[in-house]
Amino acid sequence: MHYNFRLFWRTFYRSFFASKNTPARLTRKRIIFLALFYLVWPIGSLIHWFCFFLDDILFPAYKNQPIEKPLFILGNLRSGSTFLHRLLSRDSDTFTSLTTWDIYLTPSVTQKKLTQLVARIDNKLGGHLHRALHAFDRATLGKIKIHQISFFQPEEDENIHLHIWDGYFVTFLFPFMDEFPDYQHFDVALSPEQKRRIMSFYKSMLQRHMYATGKKYFVAKNPAFSPKIETLAEFFPDARIIYLARNPLDMFPSTVSWINYARRQFTDPEEKWLYIDEILEMTQHWYRHPLQYLDTHPSPRHLVMKYDELIQRPEAVLRAFFEQFGYPDKPGLDVIVDEAVKETLSFRSDHVYSYEEMGFTREQIIELYADIFERFNFDKREDEVARVEVTQISAMD
Repeated sequence: MHYNFRLFWRTFYRSFFASKNTPARLTRKRIIFLALFYLVWPIGSLIHWFCFFLDDILFPAYKNQPIEKPLFILGNLRSGSTFLHRLLSRDSDTFTSLTTWDIYLTPSVTQKKLTQLVARIDNKLGGHLHRALHAFDRATLGKIKIHQISFFQPEEDENIHLHIWDGYFVTFLFPFMDEFPDYQHFDVALSPEQKRRIMSFYKSMLQRHMYATGKKYFVAKNPAFSPKIETLAEFFPDARIIYLARNPLDMFPSTVSWINYARRQFTDPEEKWLYIDEILEMTQHWYRHPLQYLDTHPSPRHLVMKYDELIQRPEAVLRAFFEQFGYPDKPGLDVIVDEAVKETLSFRSDHVYSYEEMGFTREQIIELYADIFERFNFDKREDEVARVEVTQISAMD
């Protein structure tokens, strides 16, 4: 496995010696984050990589672990992928995913096996450790208002690439965009060798997880995989792909808000809305590139779906693609959907955004994404009077 030491060094150097006049300028907040990060992350990385080494010695069979009918949920950010991912993950008899715990604390087979052993012992002793961990989870990650985040909830496994320091989500911690490969245009911008290194690592992480858990079908929600759909299909020829499309009038301002909110957790920029040009170009590509691929590679293993369709009738949508993709019918699916919707609606962020505040009008957004509005017949809301459109981030994004 390959670690991008050059990029790790460059982000370190820029953070401490060349961050002036960048969003990651050295304020008190940023210095505290950097001190904690470089105290904890390198030690954690050494532990993880030692455990990866142990995997090859203790559990070499993971390398032959098949990944049957994996399901990948793609689309732009803020397009309903989290909702669908969490909904499917409630069917734990059918699907498994990488949780935040899996991604950051136990990415190796060795660590997962140790965790399973500790969990069995704790269960026999009354579950005190289990309750303590969940209390800690609620007091820490439970306070984050991007979407419902928990050590024990499925999360976007693009994050797993932090372990090789070679993926788009590194930019949330170190937003020096001129230092990074063009992950936002993965298929068309990266070299074949770099694409192979990144995706080989990702596949090995899925194999480790499936081997350690004994589950049958893997489901991942990865908007950041939209620009790598060709490479994804190459590495997972048995993949099922759902592409979710949301009205750009909702998706674009929500994405600008989400990325700014996420990066602001680790930086302290002066401006409120940053990265506009990056996000505008990225979101256009994340519509057009995967849709072009799906159009030119028609298959019953692919499904393009509108966000509104998923939100309005989630049970019917699930039953339809379970049958289409060859997943077993799930008794009690209506109960699972009902519980998921209730839980999702109970989460409300205190985060609001306005696309006019970001410098855009409704007409500009419609023009920038004209082909997307035409393809999906999205509502252009022409009856709206000119006003500030303020929207609260929903967990269904």
